[in-house]
Amino acid sequence: MRALLKLSRTIDTLNEKIGLAATWLVLLACVVSAGNALMRWGFDLSSNAWLEIQWYLFAGMVMLGGAYTLRVNEHVRVDVLYSRYSERTRAWVDLLGGIFFLLPMSIVIGWMSWPLFLSSYEIGEMSGNAGGLLRWPVKILIPIGFALLTLQGVSEIIKRVAALSGRLPLDSHYERPLQ
Repeated sequence: MRALLKLSRTIDTLNEKIGLAATWLVLLACVVSAGNALMRWGFDLSSNAWLEIQWYLFAGMVMLGGAYTLRVNEHVRVDVLYSRYSERTRAWVDLLGGIFFLLPMSIVIGWMSWPLFLSSYEIGEMSGNAGGLLRWPVKILIPIGFALLTLQGVSEIIKRVAALSGRLPLDSHYERPLQ
C-alpha cells in the first residue's frame, strides 16, 4: 500500500501542476478576448485565428483542468443523498463510483478520441474558416485530458481504499452547494 500511496501522491502532484497551468489559461483567454474585441471594435480589424485561439484555450481549461477538479473533490455530483452520508459512506460511494463509472468512462473516451486526433494530425486538418488554425493541437487535448482524468481516478481510488482500511484518515471534504 505504501508504494500505491506514493504513486497517488505523484499523480496528485502532476495534476496539481497541470491544473495550475489550466487556471492560467483563463487569464490568457480573457486577455486574448479583450484584445480581439479591442482590435475589432477600435480598429475594425478581425481575425478568425484569434477567435479560434479563444476556443482552444477554453478547451485547454476544461480538458486539462478536469483531473485537478477531481483531485480537489469539486466535481458536480447529485447532492440530494451524498451530502447526507457519513464520511465512510462517502468514501465507499467514491470508491465504487470510481471503479465502475469514472475509470471505464474515462478510459473508453480517451481511447476512442485517439483516432480522432491521429486522423486530424495525419491530414494536417485545418479550420474551415478563413485564417483559421490547425485542428490537431486542440484535438490532442481530448486524449490527454482523459488520460489525466484516468490517472487521477486511480489516485482517488487508492486514497479511498487506504482510508477505508485505516491507513489514511477519512477526508471526503465536500461543500454542499448553496441553494
